[in-house]
Amino acid sequence: MEHLTDLNTLVQQDKAQKQLENTISNIKNIVLILSGKGGVGKTSVSVNLAAQLAKEGKKVGLLDVDIHGPSVPVLLKTEAPKYTEDGSKIIPARYSDTLGVLSIQYLLEDPDSPILWRGPKKHSAIQFFLRDVLWGSLDYLIIDTPPGTGDEHLTIMQTLPKLSAIVVTTPNEVALADVRKTIGFVRGTSIELLGLIENMSAFVCPHCDCESPIFGKDSAKNMAESMGIRFLGSIPLDMKAKEAAERGIPLVEDEGNSVAKERYQEITSLLYRL
Repeated sequence: MEHLTDLNTLVQQDKAQKQLENTISNIKNIVLILSGKGGVGKTSVSVNLAAQLAKEGKKVGLLDVDIHGPSVPVLLKTEAPKYTEDGSKIIPARYSDTLGVLSIQYLLEDPDSPILWRGPKKHSAIQFFLRDVLWGSLDYLIIDTPPGTGDEHLTIMQTLPKLSAIVVTTPNEVALADVRKTIGFVRGTSIELLGLIENMSAFVCPHCDCESPIFGKDSAKNMAESMGIRFLGSIPLDMKAKEAAERGIPLVEDEGNSVAKERYQEITSLLYRL
């Protein structure tokens, strides 16, 4: 009987692996959005890059694997994801015809309840998001990760064979010190480092659109150059981004022009050439 149990376990593991491989085979590019420190606006960057790619006609998935602090559904208002008729698969929430979204936040009975999980349970949840979700054929799967380099990052790295990453920082030295560790982590893996984005690079005056570098100027760009990595661009603090986020839409989808919106468009355009 014990041998039959072991055999059944092996069969289930083989089936799960094949499901995962089938999902991955339909995704052209998987991009992790990383940060060494919380509070640098990594989720805003994830949401806006995904939305801009989708706006330009790319088929995009946005996966939020920040288990303890999921915030993608706050910035990107959608209906809840649906299940297939047999209940075995999840269909991502749709923001648009070209952008599907999934986060643990959608699956909580009480959206305000904390998630008290250790590593193994987080590992299983992320495996489920990658294996048992009907992502379909995608040009890009953007994965918004938690700050630092913990269980979630290791699970993704061990599960997915071909990854690239963008690192997000703010100009202040406290954030840059943590980002150096994140860059070191990426360089110690097979993940392709696409480059560095400086968020909150300056404050944009709502009256004249002038930029004031309140946290310092060019510090992230200089760090990227000294470490030999691409500097993808700077995104300033912009009141229009705050207003769009409060309405649950990405800044790049908001009507009108803004400096931050233009920077997202420039960075997205640059990604096509990497």
